[in-house]
Amino acid sequence: MSAGKRGIWRWLKWLILAPLLLFTLVQLYFFVQIWWWVDHNPSSTSFMRAQQAALREKNPKANIQQLWVPYARISNNLKRAIIASEDANFSDHDGVDWEAMQKAYDKNAKKHKVVSGGSTITQQLAKNLFLSGSRSYLRKGQELIITYMLETMMEKERIFEIYLNVVEFGTGTFGAEAAARHYYGVSAANLGPAQAAKLAVMLPNPRFFDKHRDSNYLAKRTEVILRRMNSAELP
Repeated sequence: MSAGKRGIWRWLKWLILAPLLLFTLVQLYFFVQIWWWVDHNPSSTSFMRAQQAALREKNPKANIQQLWVPYARISNNLKRAIIASEDANFSDHDGVDWEAMQKAYDKNAKKHKVVSGGSTITQQLAKNLFLSGSRSYLRKGQELIITYMLETMMEKERIFEIYLNVVEFGTGTFGAEAAARHYYGVSAANLGPAQAAKLAVMLPNPRFFDKHRDSNYLAKRTEVILRRMNSAELP
């Protein structure tokens, strides 16, 4: 083989190997982080950092509101409401609800763009911890990899505990404790059924509902979730 061909072959190998090496290192980073969080609480998430940066563009001293509380100190009303609203099969699936994803895919195909994700609680946690709010199939693929890492290394209750403490409930408001205080002036442990149902309904679009707390949709959907809560299975 001539020197010129050997040089081209080396470049081709690097063009293939370099992206694979980078991909492997990124996945290893996610794996180590998740392994640490099995018994340590995350101090922040990708969503928290992005929101704080956005708030500080307007006010350099702005901070997000978030206070970690153990799973046992979060009202079962909120746990049941979120499962009823966001992921009714949370206790049973392996992290991905493929039927919901198929429905989302069909909806996206009709719209010719990504408008729905069909995400489970574990998938939402994967996105919140590491990714952005952008919608693309590439980001969805990475979300799935992280989801299976979470489900492999953590018990369902631990996944749900982290989710309840880091999910966004409004502009600069993250986690059940901060949300309970922000909206109702109570602790997460003392949320009533109707309060919990309303918070759960806000989750898909929390910043909008933070500003539109009296919307008709929010009221009607809250009634639906209230009726479903008793049948929600906790991990």
